[in-house]
Amino acid sequence: MPRSIIAGIGMHVPENVFSNQDLTKYMDTSDEWIQERTGIQQRRYADRKAETTTTMGIEAAKIAIERAGLTEQDIDFIIFATLSPDYYFPGCGVLVQREMKMKEIGALDIRNQCSGFVYAISVADQFIKSGMYKNILVIGSEKHSFGLDFSTKGRNISVIFGDGAGAVVLQATDDAERGILSTHLHSDGNGAEILAMYNPGTHGNHWHHFADFDNDDMGKAFMTHAMIDNDQNFPTMDGQAVFKKAIEKFPEVIMEALRINGLNPSDIDMLIPHQANLRISQMVQKMLKLPSEKVYNNIQRYGNTTAASIPIALCEAWQEGKIKEGSLVCLAAFGSGFTWASALIRW
Repeated sequence: MPRSIIAGIGMHVPENVFSNQDLTKYMDTSDEWIQERTGIQQRRYADRKAETTTTMGIEAAKIAIERAGLTEQDIDFIIFATLSPDYYFPGCGVLVQREMKMKEIGALDIRNQCSGFVYAISVADQFIKSGMYKNILVIGSEKHSFGLDFSTKGRNISVIFGDGAGAVVLQATDDAERGILSTHLHSDGNGAEILAMYNPGTHGNHWHHFADFDNDDMGKAFMTHAMIDNDQNFPTMDGQAVFKKAIEKFPEVIMEALRINGLNPSDIDMLIPHQANLRISQMVQKMLKLPSEKVYNNIQRYGNTTAASIPIALCEAWQEGKIKEGSLVCLAAFGSGFTWASALIRW
């Protein structure tokens, strides 16, 4: 059975840098307040018109494909992870296939929010192992800035998120010493509303009985003034509840990956956590007794880019020489759903 290796990796972040101080123009906040709670100093925001979730993903994909020594025509499957697609439908995967002028290959979109990239890697790994595909493009990309509430009311969420994209090419190899060792996926829907964006959606709480509608009313039911007045068109989050769950599940899913492979935390050469909050990463590091040089954090520069955060951090760590051939790399994520996941890779 072949194994999956990361043959190429790339990233793209917008040029537009927004510091904490810049945000004070729009909301009652401060650099000290944001850094104390999240560790974030700045983030990138995409150009409102020129950059989309798909275009940023394509820029990252171009680099990953080139570094893999391939062309767009060599890719035989696309997996695109995002919570901020260009369109409600269709998904971004087919837009990548179109814009990169690829063959009529399959394209799969994954909606697992912060855990999306690790879920995507896991799916791609199964396709590689089965022999169905040989070169799979996996993209994590987000354009959060278009859908955040930049008022004081929305500051607890809006200061956290940033835009960007990362991509990898997974490829089959017969090298028994390298590749993805295992992936581990979990969910608990009991916390679904703790971190969520309710609208647009079709959940019944905002629908009356059909008999109450005439044909003209039906077209207006999708978004109501009540939804807008209650800020249900923006993300909502119980930060303390998310923090509490994250520091439980992050180390748990990392230890699961290590245990199944007969390894210990001390064997990890580089832990790449989803960049949710620097305080979460620091607590997980402490719980696993890992030195700072074995945990990569870049949330200070980019904020939380959800599905894009792991491939961006992985790419930077590799570019900086902190991941080398033979390194044991652990990817771990926790986010909305709740979903959480890990992947253990021998580079």
